[in-house]
Amino acid sequence: MIDQVFIHITSGNGGDGNISGRREKFVPRGGPDGGDGGRGGNVIALSDENINTLLAFRYQRRFNGGNGGNGASALKHGADGEDVIIRMPVGTQVWDADANPPRLLADLTDAGQTVELAHGGGGGRGNAYFASATNQYPLLAEKGETGESLHLRLELKLLADVGVIGLPNAGKSSLLSVASAARPKVANYPFTTLEPVLGVVEHRRQTFVMVDIPGIIEGAHEGIGLGHDFLRHVERTRVLVHMIDGGAEDPLRDYRQINDELRMFNDTLASKPQVVAINKTDITEVAEIAPILEELFADEFDLRTAAAPGAESRGRLRGRRDDTPQGEGTLHFVSAATRSGVDGLLDSVLIALDSVDDTDIAVGDVPTLNGIETIVETIGIEPDGARDHTDLPVLRPKPRRETKLVRKRGDVFVVLSRRAVRIAALLNEEDWNARVQFLGYLQRAGVVRALEDAGVLPGDTVRFGEVEWEWE
Repeated sequence: MIDQVFIHITSGNGGDGNISGRREKFVPRGGPDGGDGGRGGNVIALSDENINTLLAFRYQRRFNGGNGGNGASALKHGADGEDVIIRMPVGTQVWDADANPPRLLADLTDAGQTVELAHGGGGGRGNAYFASATNQYPLLAEKGETGESLHLRLELKLLADVGVIGLPNAGKSSLLSVASAARPKVANYPFTTLEPVLGVVEHRRQTFVMVDIPGIIEGAHEGIGLGHDFLRHVERTRVLVHMIDGGAEDPLRDYRQINDELRMFNDTLASKPQVVAINKTDITEVAEIAPILEELFADEFDLRTAAAPGAESRGRLRGRRDDTPQGEGTLHFVSAATRSGVDGLLDSVLIALDSVDDTDIAVGDVPTLNGIETIVETIGIEPDGARDHTDLPVLRPKPRRETKLVRKRGDVFVVLSRRAVRIAALLNEEDWNARVQFLGYLQRAGVVRALEDAGVLPGDTVRFGEVEWEWE
């Protein structure tokens, strides 16, 4: 399963404003009629429940919004650029890959959720906008704004009610195969499962989604054995089924090892409710040591145990270590191969699910991974936490404030006013009247005062974006 890809998106550029005048018979003073440019197309992410993987992004990694059309005479507005909609699986997180630390832009946890990732550039204003009582035929217009360009990392985290965890070859895939219609690969060797497998479990007229997480080994929290990839999927589950190989050399050590990895990766993982299952009781040796295993686990947590093979329910286990995961669960002795004890295990899973609030994995609840900064600005969240899908969330940095109009870089004075830069880009420098009008605009906008305060002198170079002037 492709669960992490990098893509590049660019929103459309805005169209340029037009400089023109109304020229008609019997209309001697038609005045300016240059239209505005159209806006650039946005890049929007849409979560689609019919998509399960990020495989499609292996073949297309660049997405560009349409450019806005230029304005025309007769106050004709340029056409708006076409938006680009990127369909992604539910459970996808979108990160700004160039930010340090990485910055979360969107978390698609609901089907049909839309998020604007890159906003199209605004259209430039035509010369009709600049008309005034003292300037009845402006020779100024704005160039369209440049679109945003982002390098993104898409990270897919499977959404499931129950996650099955454990060391390799503990019987996780076997449990999923007997509890649901899923058919994961089952074999008697470690790392049979190399990617998560989802299955829908129907038990006692209730249904829930279970995911088989590939085996977690020592050092998984540091990325050993693809540990980071596997542990990411555990975050989006509500309850964990911890499968333990009853025939292992030290089942209790295996149990502690997995929980230590969860805790070192993320404290949230270690606090999830767990239903613990000792597997492979169909093996005679495991069935015989079941009472011993129960006593060993009694010091680890205070859980109600299901009946071991051939025995009645042993009641409540005593004690709990302070460093064991918080939350109650149930210890079961099962055989995934013969389905013995599986129904009781699923009963405990249903009880655990009922005790967990659905809001634990609700929209907007995004855990911080290993200290990585998470910044999410969401629009359209109702007071009770429900998302209003009629609103389009816009998650992006706040616009920059132009607090400084001029900056000196070496011997060049750089004008920072974005509007002045856009007007200069379309200015006809050969037209003296246009230059005079532009200078008047700079005076009204405070740019001339800022240049003088910065020490500009006649003959100095003043830069407006890509345009350079010799100051006079």
